[in-house]
Amino acid sequence: MLPHLNERQRRLALATEARSLGHGGVRAVARAVGVSETTVRRGVFEWEAGEQPAPTGRVRRPGGGRKGADALNPQLVPALLALVEPDERGDPASPLRWTTKSLRHLAEELTRQGHPVSAPTVGRLLRDNGFSLQANAKTLEGEQHPDRDVQFRYINEQVKAHQDAGEPVISVDSKKKEKLGQLPTPGREWRPHGDPVRVVDHSFFTGPNADRVIPYGVYDLTTDAGWVNVGVDHDTAAFAVASIRRCGRPAAPPTTRTRAGC
Repeated sequence: MLPHLNERQRRLALATEARSLGHGGVRAVARAVGVSETTVRRGVFEWEAGEQPAPTGRVRRPGGGRKGADALNPQLVPALLALVEPDERGDPASPLRWTTKSLRHLAEELTRQGHPVSAPTVGRLLRDNGFSLQANAKTLEGEQHPDRDVQFRYINEQVKAHQDAGEPVISVDSKKKEKLGQLPTPGREWRPHGDPVRVVDHSFFTGPNADRVIPYGVYDLTTDAGWVNVGVDHDTAAFAVASIRRCGRPAAPPTTRTRAGC
C-alpha cells in the first residue's frame, strides 16, 4: 500500500501502526519498513496534533521541501548569466569563449568558481531566466541596394508577363556540393532488423582528391516541373548554360524566349 501513498499519507499510515504497538512502536515500524525513525515520529506528531492536509493538489505546503540551489546560493544565477551572456557582447574574457555552452560545461565552470551545481539545475536556471535551445537565425542582411524593392517588382512583373504569354519561366541555382562514397547522412530509413547500411566511421575529411558532385537545379515555374543536372567539376557559367540547354521542355510548345532567374 505504501508505494501508492504520498509523503504525508505514508507518515500517517506508519504513525498509526507505531501507536498501535505502544512503547517502542516507532523504532519497530521504522526497522520493518526501512525508513528513518524521524519520519515515523513526525507522522505521530502530525497525527496527534490533528494538522490539516495541504491545499488540494499539493503534497507539501507552499515553501516546503528542500530549497533550490539558487535560493541557497544567491550568487549562483549572476555567475551563470555572466558565463552565458559574454558571447553575445563579444567579451573576450569569458571563460567559455572557446567551448560549447553545454549544461555540463557550464556546471563544471560554475563548480570551479565555487558554485557547486549539477547540469540539470543549470538547465532549470537557464529556462527560468528566459533561455532556450535555439538554432542560428539567418536574419542579418548586408547593405541593401537603394533600388532593391524596385528590382524585385520589375522581376515579378516580367515573370507574370512571360507566364501570361505562355513562355517558359525558369529558376536556376547551384545546390550544395556533395561528397561521393559510403558516407554517413542524417536521418533513418526502414531496413531489415540488424542490417543497417554500412558507412565509413570517419567522414569529416576525405582528402583533397575526394570525388564530389555539384547538383544544378532548373525549375519551371509555369509547369511546376524541375530538372537536376549533376556535374563533377565546378559550378561555372558554362555548366549553368549547359544545364539550361539540356533540361529541355519536350512537353511544351516551341518558344523563342525564356525568362531565367537565379
